[in-house]
Amino acid sequence: MSQSQIITEARNASYIDPEGNIDCEIKHPKHGWIPYTLRDDDTDTTVDNEAIKAMLGSHISAYVPPTQEELDAEAGLKVRSRRDMHLTTEVDPIVSNPLRWADLTTAEQNAWSQYRTDLLNITDQEGFPHNVTWPTKP
Repeated sequence: MSQSQIITEARNASYIDPEGNIDCEIKHPKHGWIPYTLRDDDTDTTVDNEAIKAMLGSHISAYVPPTQEELDAEAGLKVRSRRDMHLTTEVDPIVSNPLRWADLTTAEQNAWSQYRTDLLNITDQEGFPHNVTWPTKP
């Protein structure tokens, strides 16, 4: 088991969820000021979480739940990330490669073009970002 690092300063603490987890910055003896999350279920013993909590005392900002707008924005980012992964790993290797593209029939080229268009239009769907219908890869 590792010995705990002695943390003598902590700042900018705020609750990040209703379970009581806390984000803050700690002044690490080796790395300087670093972001740190205090979790009740943390089994890492290299930093003494209880000592940090005691140090912070009542200087912890209250938890503010995310707004629906923030939740929607996060969901939108996840959908766009998944869409971009499909474009990068499935579509681009075919449509951006002239030799592979030339080997496809006109019907296959049309199917890949439509798939690409459908992926790009994901954000225009009625249920975006919480109810998205993903197109089928050709």
